[in-house]
Amino acid sequence: MTLEAATPGASYGSTASGSSFYAAMRILPHDQREAMFQIYSFCRQVDDIADSDGPRDERLAALQQWRNDIDALYQGNPPPRLKDYVASVKTFALKREDFLAIVDGMEMDVPQDIRAPDMATLDLYCDRVASAVGRLSVRVFGMPEEDGILLAYHLGRALQLTNILRDIDEDAGLGRLYLPREALLHAGITSNDPNRVIAERALPKVCVPLTQRAKMHFEKSDEIMNRNKRRAVRAPRIMSKYYHSILDLLIARGFNAPREPVRVSKITRILILLRYAFI
Repeated sequence: MTLEAATPGASYGSTASGSSFYAAMRILPHDQREAMFQIYSFCRQVDDIADSDGPRDERLAALQQWRNDIDALYQGNPPPRLKDYVASVKTFALKREDFLAIVDGMEMDVPQDIRAPDMATLDLYCDRVASAVGRLSVRVFGMPEEDGILLAYHLGRALQLTNILRDIDEDAGLGRLYLPREALLHAGITSNDPNRVIAERALPKVCVPLTQRAKMHFEKSDEIMNRNKRRAVRAPRIMSKYYHSILDLLIARGFNAPREPVRVSKITRILILLRYAFI
């Protein structure tokens, strides 16, 4: 349930991923669709700051300004760039803390590039950049509170872990390494240098357990969606099936170098839409 935008690490990026988001959201009624594109736009803008080449102190200041703007929105004095959000915040009871969590997640890459975080830090990162987006989204979709929060928790992590596994080489090119420290050490990899790690022969020993963790989160997500009204879970279902297809391709390809990029075929995307978009 993450909204893809522009950074490999935070799952906001490729053209194929972008099309999956648009396909999933275009099936929604007008008010829901507008709210989702506002959430997407917010994610895109703060992500662009975090992922830019600008000085780190300037990026931190720009992200703080977004926090200030979110506070102003919820205090009834929205800045110009958030004026259109007022109706969606009210209609769907969107939570201030979820918007702020997204900013906090983007900021985790700014003071210094993330490299081999411990598992707890990685999970916090996933919660902020993915599950927080999900918590906003499930309110727009109209899901019951408890199941909506659970779906955001599991599907956000499933999608984010899939992105991390998909973008290992691309992230390394940016000086980033999201693979957890504990898994690296367990595989006998002591370096946290991204380019050294991605060349390690033991890398599959790090990645395979993460694929299993992602699969577990997908399974939990399916359980939640299966017990809710189909119309309320159409969009997250499409995102889930699309990303599960990416994960399956990654597992089939393996993680030994060289790693060819994986891409969900057009026919698979069409079949997912035909099956889940129309009730």
